[in-house]
Amino acid sequence: MDPVSVGLLVALAGGAGGEVGRQAWAGLSALVRRPFGRNDGGQAPAVSSGEAELVRLAAEPDDQSRAQSLSTALAVRAAVDENFRTRLVDWQAQAKLVRTGDGAVTSTISGGTQNGPVVQGRDFSNLTFTTPPPSPFSSGAPGDSAASPTQ
Repeated sequence: MDPVSVGLLVALAGGAGGEVGRQAWAGLSALVRRPFGRNDGGQAPAVSSGEAELVRLAAEPDDQSRAQSLSTALAVRAAVDENFRTRLVDWQAQAKLVRTGDGAVTSTISGGTQNGPVVQGRDFSNLTFTTPPPSPFSSGAPGDSAASPTQ
């Protein structure tokens, strides 16, 4: 199992990802608070549940070392509790869908002439443009009499 990304934990603890991010954080919180699965002796293993680390990271969401401690606690618990590991893997698959602000930006414009604003960047929301739409009589191609005011 891959360890839970420290960057993802910091982002979710800090509120990244909007409602989906809040749901992912709540899901992790609920998962961590679940009782340990029982091993052959009927006793819970003597490892951290991750709850203390989760609470500390929630109190200081920008602290990378607290996020690393939580990631480590989750990995150790997953190693000794098969049920937790299965649920954590499922949680990670869902949490990876949250846009957290880390990662690369790739912008590609293709398809010929663009008849409108083009914005390149990352994680835009609530954009509004006041540019009127292109005329339906203009193809916008160079040399088009409707698109070229100098002819």
